[in-house]
Amino acid sequence: MTVPERLSALRKCMQEKHIDIYIVPTADFHQSEYVGEHFKARAYITGFTGSAGTAVITLHDAKLWTDGRYFLQAAKQLEGTGVTLMKMFEPGVPTIEEYLEAELKSGQTLSFDGRVVSVGEGDEYASIAKKNGAKIDYQEDLIDAIWTDRPSLSEEPVWFLEEKYSGESTESKLSRIRKEMEDAGCDTHIVSTLDDICWTLNIRGNDIDFFPLVLSYAIIRKDSFDLYIDERKLDDKLKSILEKVGVTLHPYNAIYEDVKKLPENATVLIDKSKLNYAIFNNIPNAVSIVNKRNPEILMKALKNPVEVENIKKAEIKDSVAHVRFMKWLKENLGKIRITEMSASEKLDEFRAEMGNFIRDSFEPISSYGPHSAIVHYSSSPETDVELKAGSLYLSDTGAGFYEGSTDITRTYALGEVPKKMKDDFTIVAISNLQLASAKFLQGSSGLTLDILARKPFWDRGLNYNHGTGHGVGYLLNIHEGPAGFRYKFRAGETEEIQEGMVITDEPGLYIEGSHGIRLENELLARKGVQNEYGQFLYFETITLIPFDLDAISLDMLNEENRKLLNDYHKRVYEEIAPHLNEEEKVFLKKYTRAV
Repeated sequence: MTVPERLSALRKCMQEKHIDIYIVPTADFHQSEYVGEHFKARAYITGFTGSAGTAVITLHDAKLWTDGRYFLQAAKQLEGTGVTLMKMFEPGVPTIEEYLEAELKSGQTLSFDGRVVSVGEGDEYASIAKKNGAKIDYQEDLIDAIWTDRPSLSEEPVWFLEEKYSGESTESKLSRIRKEMEDAGCDTHIVSTLDDICWTLNIRGNDIDFFPLVLSYAIIRKDSFDLYIDERKLDDKLKSILEKVGVTLHPYNAIYEDVKKLPENATVLIDKSKLNYAIFNNIPNAVSIVNKRNPEILMKALKNPVEVENIKKAEIKDSVAHVRFMKWLKENLGKIRITEMSASEKLDEFRAEMGNFIRDSFEPISSYGPHSAIVHYSSSPETDVELKAGSLYLSDTGAGFYEGSTDITRTYALGEVPKKMKDDFTIVAISNLQLASAKFLQGSSGLTLDILARKPFWDRGLNYNHGTGHGVGYLLNIHEGPAGFRYKFRAGETEEIQEGMVITDEPGLYIEGSHGIRLENELLARKGVQNEYGQFLYFETITLIPFDLDAISLDMLNEENRKLLNDYHKRVYEEIAPHLNEEEKVFLKKYTRAV
């Protein structure tokens, strides 16, 4: 079916169920950012395939809200579908809540599948419905009713992440979690976020696109751990490991009935921003609820010494792969046919040669020329173009190694490129280096530091329509809270930056129809000097790949910028050259030369 035909079928279901407005978010049952094929309901009903967005369908209208990363992509994919793009945070564009308040009439029904909506979102929708004299129905998966060839839930096997990689046993992690529960006055903790569960149990899987996560729920008590999972994914060895740490297995969907049986005197710790609305509404009214951020969120963001050393090894591996890729790209352009997709595949070949490579850590962004102006562009056989001299090529990709996950963006000049492109590239490079050089007092958050990255843009009346950086999980979500760099408040990313956090540094500049530039390194927060003013921190850049000197406008670099660039390139050569052959060293020397 085409998107208009799907919308027509959905509206027929809505009429049969007496539903007036139906909401389709991006999420799965676990509020995951990226979801498995079974859960791509919003993509199915709208045709928009980006990783973020919410569709709101009425009997006469359909709208899609998404953020600035996807405006160009969404506009193109929604053409002719009957779905209107709503550009989030743009002047004059109502929020979803404002739209619902205006559209929902007394006596009408607002509906959604409560398993794919968070408690916080569901409460907001219910509040709007009550205010407007309307009803809420959260038990309808109408997309499932019309999606006749919907992919089944993943049945991929689960594997154990050994302590030489995780750096901490499950027993230790559970002890820390239970201490947090006790401090909050709770005897029960319901967890539905996949990365929190996988981190706690030191397990990984293959149920989510790119992220090695496992579809599961958990109920943690003082002396027990109930894990809701498809048991067929676990081999006998893993079952034995889990049994030894007190884990009892239950069918994946049994949690919805089990929470109804919680004792009346229970006090339950939940995170309303992470738990789904259906589970929450199945908890008996007599049960006491403590709404607090999942304790696992900060725990897993603070990488332990074993994780830090492993992550740095993974970054060295990926940096070596990128240098080899850069050399291959520069030397073969025009000699062989290279396309967006074949370039991305070649980079993964170099990664695989480094050993312990599992797979990409997120969907690769491999974009040439005008495509690189689309922040989260994804090349496909229909859009795959050849890379040619005279423009820029942007590669935003990541690797999942057993030693950790990487997230790296480089933009390369293909042959000689116009001065405008070089100037834009240089602004981005200055921004990246200035943020990486920050020294700051403990207590600072990304809201404090983001100005260091934005200033080179704002001084010139420019900006980029995305955050400057995000936390990175260890073989978990590539976007990991609770810290990040951005100038606007965003719930879940306001935590002070602490030692052991790994956060990306990825400013960009995008000129629609022409070119896009992004340069992304990972930064490790380290403790610096402590004096009468307090504890200072600084960043160690752990991504070690040249910024393409062919794309730098030297006349734009002041003395400070030049020193930052030269110092970074000196480190790149010193740490990466020992892993290269002589020919590769010569190439790297050229692209890390002092300027």
